[in-house]
Amino acid sequence: MADFTIDEAYERLRDTGPERDGWLSNHAPMAAEALARHGYGSRVHRWLDRYTDRLTERPRGISPIPVAQWRDPLGDPTRAGDWLDYFARELAGEPWRAVLVRWWPRLLPGIAAGATHGVIRVGHAVRALRDAETPPRIAELGAGLAYWAARWQPLAPPGTGPYPATDPRTALDRVPRVPDQRFGIRSRLAQLAGSAEWPAAAGAVPGDPGATVPARLAAVVDAAVVRYGSHGHGNPIMLVHAATAPNAVLRTLPALPAALWQPSLAAAWAATAAVTAAYAPADPRPLPAVRSGGRLDEAWSRAVDSGDEHAIKFVDTAIDTYARSGDPTLPNLVAESIRPLTED
Repeated sequence: MADFTIDEAYERLRDTGPERDGWLSNHAPMAAEALARHGYGSRVHRWLDRYTDRLTERPRGISPIPVAQWRDPLGDPTRAGDWLDYFARELAGEPWRAVLVRWWPRLLPGIAAGATHGVIRVGHAVRALRDAETPPRIAELGAGLAYWAARWQPLAPPGTGPYPATDPRTALDRVPRVPDQRFGIRSRLAQLAGSAEWPAAAGAVPGDPGATVPARLAAVVDAAVVRYGSHGHGNPIMLVHAATAPNAVLRTLPALPAALWQPSLAAAWAATAAVTAAYAPADPRPLPAVRSGGRLDEAWSRAVDSGDEHAIKFVDTAIDTYARSGDPTLPNLVAESIRPLTED
């Protein structure tokens, strides 16, 4: 990163809460990091100015969480302030990587936290820290971990048998839809426990078992990016997370020991499958008619100009996919896919 605009943004956001209106996530730290990452540092503060009315004050703690008694308040959103204090103490006493490595396997089973925003916020913070270890970035990692802990939400357990698919796109097409899609994500994910098809869908990560974990996880991300073009209309906002959640895990892998990679892959796939099950439409649309030769920076400019935080995060992930695949049709596919997010 050429400048330290993201540190200024993190300082500006340090005393804000992780949510508003009881559930909606604070996207400012994530969008600001993506903007600064891709050369739009000069737009970060203007973007934050527009987002200010969606910010709330940092929640106050109720009672300090003892180090040895962290399990009881896990997943309790009323303890968000206590979790923020807890991770501030943790990161004041140890290197950030040590705290991340200790807490990653504790939090990973609850990857659905905050509609996957917990892990996504951590992924953005880790990417920033891999560029430069500064106090604001360390504090932002703590805020992300705290949000994940406060909203920790496990998914229905997977099975052990193989899932009959050889690639992530086919596997996503076979994920069962939850039957009742009238309510929010917690209601939808709760229905997975009663699905006879869910254990197989979530139990085995599709793809070549001989491939490296990063390569298999990248394939999940890439499949979700492309599939958004035909299924994103089911819920243009929520289905973004089918791609951005596993990408957050992928960005975190380099900061983790190899022993944590396989469970990270499994959890990321489960998150993608769960979001797909919860929000995918009954009938896909044909992929947009796209042409080769477009540039992804055009889609990025559209996302930035719209100010939409989900479009910004989706294109940020699509840039990673394009860097891996070089698919000449991807820029125009992404531009068409985000149209519902970027047009009033």
